Amino acid sequence: MPDSARPLPPAEDYLRQLSIDCVIFGYRDGKLFALVPKLVFEGDFWALPGGFIRQEEDIDAAARRILETRTGITNIYLEQFRVFGAAERTNRYLIEHLAALPADGPKGAEWIRANADWLAGRFVSIGYYALVDMRKVMPARTEIDASVDWYPVNELPPMIMDHNDIVAHARRTLQRYLDEKLIGYNLLPEKFTMKDLRYLYEAVYDRPFARNNFQKKILDLNVLERLEKKYSGGSHRAPYLYRFIRR
Repeated sequence: MPDSARPLPPAEDYLRQLSIDCVIFGYRDGKLFALVPKLVFEGDFWALPGGFIRQEEDIDAAARRILETRTGITNIYLEQFRVFGAAERTNRYLIEHLAALPADGPKGAEWIRANADWLAGRFVSIGYYALVDMRKVMPARTEIDASVDWYPVNELPPMIMDHNDIVAHARRTLQRYLDEKLIGYNLLPEKFTMKDLRYLYEAVYDRPFARNNFQKKILDLNVLERLEKKYSGGSHRAPYLYRFIRR
């Protein structure tokens, strides 16, 4: 919920002990990023963007609401990838740190204190990942966020609970389906070179790809439309531009 949003609804408006955690991926300069808020609690606490499911709300609709609120954009590629439900999965340690906040602290902290009994209990979380164009995102803070920033996936801060593991699972899912679901276009501009696409794959898989083998592999998928050449004014051979074929 952004700073200017209305007050948090009462706890009874949400499903108990069930939450959503979102891994919002972006890509820039050869690196894969994730959007991660830092919390206002005493100490250094980071957490994935997340939230609760309203009583009369579909789960996918809740995830989309959370993502659109956090990014300021719609038409986001969004996919549920795993449920996290370890028996020891709890916010208790984090809730205890609320005692260190002053009484006139963030309104969100006041709401959490008022609902500490169920917030400190075991939570089952539904994991979603989203792919966004970082240039279009306007990251929004909630009332319990000190900041919201992009972090390279290989350099994430230590997050609460199992949130670092959630990112790792999301990345592995992205790796498995990057070809099959043609979801690379959510991270690239509409037109790109083969080198641009190879760098994206290398960022997602965290390993290099041989140039010639990669180009053959991608062209064999029959998912690209070749466009004009990309001229930069230099004397070297200009590469072709491509775009994904939308089916």
